[in-house]
Amino acid sequence: MQFIDKSKIRVVSGRGGNGMVAWRREKYVDKGGPAGGDGGRGGDVYLVADENMSTLMDFKHKSVFKAASGENGGIKNMHGACAKDLYIKVPVGTVVKDIKTGNIIADLTRHEQKVLVAKGGRGGRGNARFATAQKRAPQFCEPGESGIERELFLELKLIADVGLLGMPNAGKSTLISRISSAKPKIADYPFTTLIPNLGVVKKRSGDGYVVADIPGLIEGASEGVGLGHDFLRHVERCRFLVHLIDTTEEDPFNNYLIINKELEKHSEKLANLYQIIALNKMDAIDEERRTQLIDQFKKVSDDVFMISAVTGENIDKLTDFMGQKVDEIPHTETEIVVEEDTGAYNNDDSDFEVIKVAKDTFIINGGKVSRIAGVTDERNSEQVIRFQNILKGMGVFDELRLQGIKDGDTILVGHLEFVYYEDEMYG
Repeated sequence: MQFIDKSKIRVVSGRGGNGMVAWRREKYVDKGGPAGGDGGRGGDVYLVADENMSTLMDFKHKSVFKAASGENGGIKNMHGACAKDLYIKVPVGTVVKDIKTGNIIADLTRHEQKVLVAKGGRGGRGNARFATAQKRAPQFCEPGESGIERELFLELKLIADVGLLGMPNAGKSTLISRISSAKPKIADYPFTTLIPNLGVVKKRSGDGYVVADIPGLIEGASEGVGLGHDFLRHVERCRFLVHLIDTTEEDPFNNYLIINKELEKHSEKLANLYQIIALNKMDAIDEERRTQLIDQFKKVSDDVFMISAVTGENIDKLTDFMGQKVDEIPHTETEIVVEEDTGAYNNDDSDFEVIKVAKDTFIINGGKVSRIAGVTDERNSEQVIRFQNILKGMGVFDELRLQGIKDGDTILVGHLEFVYYEDEMYG
């Protein structure tokens, strides 16, 4: 399976259903009055962390997610049904960013943790809601509120207890395949591992911990050389690192210094993570070489293990020590700052646009303007007057005057067409 750890998606919450203009006319019911029901609420959009997912591959094939809209209100005060909410599953460890603002709005680190990313629109009120003692027969209703549309950037940062680091061909894949049930590709050439692999290591106590095998790092990785730089983010959440050293290389200690330099360039946090040093391929070197390397690495760390991932020598000692450190070292605090996400609720669509399409004709576009026009019956004078009062309150007529509208000019809003007169519409 292809490993994808970055993706862009577009989410659209459901629009609220329109209210209804209706009247109750039944035999033996005196003065039935207004009976238009309210529209239903549009569906919300949530992101939900799922531990059964390990990649953002699903979003390569589908990147647009739309929740259902609420139903319109009905006669006899029947309210429209609310739409079902939409739940989008993402891997545990997914960081969510609003592309428009650049703010990080969620860091999903627990199974079934969820975050609301787009609130559904409210349903419009039916004419029964507007009845008062003075106004017993309202001829108008409200349109449903529009949904929220936004673009999000998803970035996966794997959650593991231990990160395996080292040069290409250091034996990381062989080690993780021996200490866990993971089955990474293993071959005798560099960059065999192209994607991070996760394995669960069982402790003697019965529980386990997660180890991440990160593709090999080389000098310049933090600037984009090789493959490892793409995956350094996946060890940022680890408790500690196991630095695997190929003892058959000409200068293993220099390779150790190169990798640590790349960690330092990537982030101070990575550079300061505790490391266990595992000198691998001890079966391929002589006793004198082993002693020389142990003395050399003991100068920089007290926790140095001489192992062979191929033969299994000293692997149990290493994994027991790793399990001990997992119990001792807590997960590091992430540097991810989650901002308050007002965008999930901000469905204010009161912006409008006035376009002069001819010497005497103006078109008005806009979310709220268009929605209200959609539930306005041009044959009903009360509805038309209310619509004009809404336009006035929104400042539409002010903008028309700035653009030079004159008495007798035509205004088009959706399916509505009416003639502008200063005294009637603005005075």
